[in-house]
Amino acid sequence: MKTLPGIENVQTFLALAQELNFRRTAERLNLDQSALTRRIQKLEQTLGFRLLDRTTRDVSLTQAGQQFYDDNSELMRAYAASVQSARRIAEGKAGTLRVAYMAFAATELMPSAVARFRRAHPHVDVRLQYIRTQGQKVALANGDIDVGYMIGPFDHRDYHAVQLSSETLYVVTPRNHPLLLRPSITPGDLADQDIILGDMREWEEYRWRLDEMFASEGIALRVALEASNTLALLGLVAAGLGVTIYPESLIGFLGRNVEVRPIMHPGFRSKTILVWKRSNRAPQLQAFVQLGRQLALNPAGKV
Repeated sequence: MKTLPGIENVQTFLALAQELNFRRTAERLNLDQSALTRRIQKLEQTLGFRLLDRTTRDVSLTQAGQQFYDDNSELMRAYAASVQSARRIAEGKAGTLRVAYMAFAATELMPSAVARFRRAHPHVDVRLQYIRTQGQKVALANGDIDVGYMIGPFDHRDYHAVQLSSETLYVVTPRNHPLLLRPSITPGDLADQDIILGDMREWEEYRWRLDEMFASEGIALRVALEASNTLALLGLVAAGLGVTIYPESLIGFLGRNVEVRPIMHPGFRSKTILVWKRSNRAPQLQAFVQLGRQLALNPAGKV
């Protein structure tokens, strides 16, 4: 394969083709005319054909030189654009950010962070995907997402994790349920209740956390029914088939057919964390993490 000319010599030729004057081109490029001449001669030797017709008074492009100029002018414009595009990505001002989230982050934490991030970085393509917590861990390991909102805690040497919230857990009941008559509700009050929870395929991590909390109080939850989505779960509760347990962030989205009361116990809380690979140092990711942290510290958004 024949050696291709260096970009510096091609740029020199493009400038000369525009000026068609060695003196002006040398001044434009801050070169000696002899150095300019050597560059053009080296370029023609490498290419194997003449680019210029030169006399003592005039410089003009050969037909091959004109074609070489036209094609390489387009290439240099594309090259300059590619440098600018890559620079914007390196500075976190462009590129792609893949964000995963689970249900408990979908109402406040994730939307607030994404809204602020897009205002600050309008040229970054933010791609959102709902994935349960366990699935996010797999997606992060495989490089399919950059950052994820998960149920915490999560401690692994290959990942950074920052806690964004710790929410009170609420019992969700049908209207006029006997539990609502109690002055306060404790974990023990739920020991003899029919519990309706999301199924293990979609709610696995949350189910584990609930089991751990109630087991610490010597209580085994009596799961009467399972549902694969929130609407079905709430419908079953509203129909009087049992009660469920939700974190505080979802309480405002449950509708009018159910009632809620906090579970009065300091350990009964749901934690949401933001997780990303330690090896991922992409500027757009770091900017998103910083903003997520700030919003967690200041939910009003005055960052």
